[in-house]
Amino acid sequence: MTTISQQVGKYRWTICALVFFATTINYFDRNVLGLLRPILDEAGIFGENVADRELYYSWVVMSFQIAYAIGMLLAGRFIDWVGTKRGYLFSLLGWSFAAIGHALAHNTFSFGIWRAALGLTEAGNFPAANKTMAEWFPKKERAFATGIYNSGANIGAIVTPLFVPWMAETWGWQWAFIVVGAVGLIWLFFWYRIYASPEQKLKDGLLSQQEYDYIHSDLDEQAEEQKDENKERVPWLKLLKFRQTWSFFFGKFLTDGVWWFYLFWLPAFLNGENKRKAAAFESLNPDFIGDMGDIPGVITWTFAVAVVYTISTVGSIYGGWLPKRFMDGGMPSYKARKTSMFIYALFPLTVLMASWLGQFNTWYAVLVIGIACAAHQAWSANIFTTVTDMFPKKAVASVTGIGGFAGAIGGLLVSQTAGLLLQHFAALGKIELGYGFLFIFCGVAYIAAWIIMHFLVPKLKRVENL
Repeated sequence: MTTISQQVGKYRWTICALVFFATTINYFDRNVLGLLRPILDEAGIFGENVADRELYYSWVVMSFQIAYAIGMLLAGRFIDWVGTKRGYLFSLLGWSFAAIGHALAHNTFSFGIWRAALGLTEAGNFPAANKTMAEWFPKKERAFATGIYNSGANIGAIVTPLFVPWMAETWGWQWAFIVVGAVGLIWLFFWYRIYASPEQKLKDGLLSQQEYDYIHSDLDEQAEEQKDENKERVPWLKLLKFRQTWSFFFGKFLTDGVWWFYLFWLPAFLNGENKRKAAAFESLNPDFIGDMGDIPGVITWTFAVAVVYTISTVGSIYGGWLPKRFMDGGMPSYKARKTSMFIYALFPLTVLMASWLGQFNTWYAVLVIGIACAAHQAWSANIFTTVTDMFPKKAVASVTGIGGFAGAIGGLLVSQTAGLLLQHFAALGKIELGYGFLFIFCGVAYIAAWIIMHFLVPKLKRVENL
């Protein structure tokens, strides 16, 4: 990649960096709720009964996911209509104000309203990001570039645990939402000043002819663009006729919910592990008067969350590197993509041991969850790229939106199941069993998704005459 960049230029990586920071900000805003869950519980936001809190919290999470699902369908069409630059700008402006609005909430219902507003507006990030990758990168680099921008989700998840709980404890939880939401407004300035299409940047003299030609070096896309100079939008019903659309639909439906589960329940799981170990220790040592941190097996859960997403970052970037390595070795692009995705689908199986390992040392559970999250991000980098492999650029945002809708619905079902399951086992005093059942789904979802996608589009055949 370095040699190619030296020969043809590097401006496309500036664009990738912009999208990376947008995705980082997206996860700043998305992560705050899960990280403040213990503080919000103490404030009575989700009720007083411990078992009810699990269900009420799941409702707030679900309000985000329902709105996100609807937003995905609308955002994909909107971005294909108004273009990448304006679509991204409107989306990020909207979700920044929605994030700040959480500071006005005072109970479960009002949190749900602002969470829904955030979900509706945040839905624009990935359709816009995926469309940007299709416009600015050739096929062989798209998974790598997607892995880089998608790693912004991990960076957001790494950084927020390090300062959000501190801000909430020092200034109050309202300020945590305000400060994090305001960060997006800074990004808007750079996006508006820097971003334009490759054609416009070439005209302005900011993109070399060599780099422009390299970006447009895929022969099938060249022929497609010459044949189809009319950039009219493709109707949803027409897109739904293709197996390629349903492949992406089911791939996202089965696997996105796993990531949502980690995002919204991992802090609660780790905090619960600490409380159980503390209770067990104190029952055996009734005269103990030290701090919780002095108890064997108790960890700093905010740091543990950062560790999980640090491991995930490696998966995100490596996830795009592996298929490129296969392609450079002469493997057909579809085979390189499918082989990589199958390898990544195996690693989440390690999470089946999370609850069992957590009995011995919580850090063992953190490690296997980190591996599973890294595998998810590697999978995610490639499943997004299957859209640009199979569809022309004019339909990328719309298909991404359809898949995002499916992923949000899958996440909604996981959240409802998690809320009911954890409410049931919390009432029995055995909430760890509830997490154990949820980890089973998290482990096998990727293999199931890969099998369905392989059955529908074995060679990721490109849609023609769209």
